[in-house]
Amino acid sequence: MSHLLEVRDLEVKFALRSGDITAIDGASFTLDKGERLGIVGESGAGKSVTGFSIINLISKPGFISRGSIHFEGNRISDYTDSQMREIRGNRIAMIFQDPMMTLNPVFTIGFQMIETLRAHRKISKSDARAVALKKLIKVQIPSPEERLDQYPHELSGGMRQRIIIAISLLADPAIIIADEPTTALDVTIQAEIMDLLQQLCETENMGLILITHDLGVVSQVTEKIAVMYAGKIIEFGPTDQVVNSPVHPYTIGLIGSIPGSTAPGEELKQIPGMMPTLSNIPEGCAFNPRCELCESICTQKTPVLEEKQNGIMAACHMK
Repeated sequence: MSHLLEVRDLEVKFALRSGDITAIDGASFTLDKGERLGIVGESGAGKSVTGFSIINLISKPGFISRGSIHFEGNRISDYTDSQMREIRGNRIAMIFQDPMMTLNPVFTIGFQMIETLRAHRKISKSDARAVALKKLIKVQIPSPEERLDQYPHELSGGMRQRIIIAISLLADPAIIIADEPTTALDVTIQAEIMDLLQQLCETENMGLILITHDLGVVSQVTEKIAVMYAGKIIEFGPTDQVVNSPVHPYTIGLIGSIPGSTAPGEELKQIPGMMPTLSNIPEGCAFNPRCELCESICTQKTPVLEEKQNGIMAACHMK
């Protein structure tokens, strides 16, 4: 049985004057209908580049240098830009980080939704408006008819984010890639947006790839997690297993730094140091300069992703 989406040994490079640098190094994962995958890591881990790679939105000088991406049985990593337009926004939709930057401030919500749908469907403006209204109702926008005639600046951040989700649903996609969909929102609205995305996956049987740095959010929404560090997936497995019994020291550090994970009065744990730059990734395990378990083999040999326990795969010499 083939998967809805299958990413195999994906490598993405950026061609610079000083030479090529690797942003994604051998990422592999699958996604089925209705399944929810979380991709987690600090800024610079390669999460967003992975998402952009799936729909071929990597800007030059970036390019896919190795591996393949299969969607609905087709190798879309070989598609031309015109072929990808049939997929992008239609069969695979993306929710970007900042809703104010995604929406055009000079056009009404209705105009933007209608034009988006008509770019993918042969449909009249009146019918497209009816579909837009239906999608606004689905994402629980109050007074949806009124919102269609408003401009983005007239709406709150949470309302704009719901509209972005409604736009992503216009063509009834098979997969939604949500890139930090709650970054600029307060905690209450974040929870509402996450509940909405989970509900849509269950009712519409859509696959979800949730890209975030927040393990707390991912643990509530997704079914499996891929933890990324310096362009590599360093831990992968069922969400409950990864959250409750993490294997890789980096994942343990991420979970330990979540507020509420420590006892009252105890200092919040933090991972020392910073994510290395792509042009200066250490030899061996990229996490070794920050790792408490580091030994000589960690600075010499790159660990491979292999099964460790309870269905978890991890790339660590010491575990």
